[in-house]
Amino acid sequence: MVIESSSLTAELGSRAGFPDLKSRAYLAHAAISPPSIWVRDRVRTYVDDMASGGVEAFPRWIDQREGLRTKLATLIGARAEEVALMPNTTRGVSDVALSVPWEAGQRVLVLRGEFPTNVTPWQRAAELFGLEVRWLEADDFRTDQDRALRALATELERGVRLMAVSAVQFQTGHRMPLERIGELCRRHGCELFVDAIQACGSTPVDVESCAVDYLSCGSHKWLMGLDGCGFLYVREARARRLEARTAGWLSHEDGLKFLFEGAGHLNYQRPLKQSAQVFETGMTNGAGFAALEASLDLILGLGVRTIFDHIQAYLDQLEPQVVALGFESLRSAQIDGRSGTLSFRSDQHDVVKLHDRLNECGITCSVPDGCLRFAPHWPNALSEVSDVVSAVRGAL
Repeated sequence: MVIESSSLTAELGSRAGFPDLKSRAYLAHAAISPPSIWVRDRVRTYVDDMASGGVEAFPRWIDQREGLRTKLATLIGARAEEVALMPNTTRGVSDVALSVPWEAGQRVLVLRGEFPTNVTPWQRAAELFGLEVRWLEADDFRTDQDRALRALATELERGVRLMAVSAVQFQTGHRMPLERIGELCRRHGCELFVDAIQACGSTPVDVESCAVDYLSCGSHKWLMGLDGCGFLYVREARARRLEARTAGWLSHEDGLKFLFEGAGHLNYQRPLKQSAQVFETGMTNGAGFAALEASLDLILGLGVRTIFDHIQAYLDQLEPQVVALGFESLRSAQIDGRSGTLSFRSDQHDVVKLHDRLNECGITCSVPDGCLRFAPHWPNALSEVSDVVSAVRGAL
């Protein structure tokens, strides 16, 4: 299959692939990434192919999605058959939360302060299946990691069926110690679910080294795709034990066979897939997955570790200059606690008003739950930092 795209080469610190972006400095990738020309070209190719071919084009894009599945597996250190293509992060969390073979009275551990995507579905599962929800404080892992890990170990010793955690905290940008969390969960027989939307694409994630059992991620943030698509990882051994309580026509083995191979293949009794792909229940966002592959090709080509180092160089310059203006940095002092996000709090300044003023002067950032959050990515040039600091000073 030939897919046309721009001949422009992606380079660290270059916005050449974002010619219509109006911001002087776009620092909101932790919220929504603007589509690049590579993404726009790929979507155009998809739409044009479907417009000219209709149903005849459909099999070509099924093949494209299989290639995307393999690349997503590479991104997180998994195998392609362990990856399902999903509408968003929440759907991946919800499908697993409803499909774990729970027993009444079992405990599920969540973190207070996390984005609701990785809390609400577990609360709903608790209501439906008679589970006990246990809580720890997410920010304790930033302020005193050893104490937080001891508290986690204490909870796990009491018996926890599943722990849900975000790879990176959306408010503070703190990168959670997934390897140590995963080791503790494995030692105590607890399954580990990771919401990776604030990590994948800018911060390395490896499901094997971190003993992750489930991982869900959307594509519109650090993966730089479009909204309305994402992926779910389920470790093979866990997938075989799930009781899929959400299923559709494509959840069956050979679910497409009756459409292409003649009479006699329409069978409602085909077994359900014994993998994450059981949650691929029906027609998908073809344009979104075409876009995701285009952006993912750039990320894999540049290298996640290289992107991470570039972002850290940017934030290393930005952090002390904003602190000097009266802000408290929430960034970890340790490199392994850092992500692509740099957040600040302030008792002196109204960060919501400051955010509005910064956006008015072309510095795009965000303010989740009262934190002033800057989130650059590979296109952001280090030379932007002086303009950002000047804008903050002027807005104050």
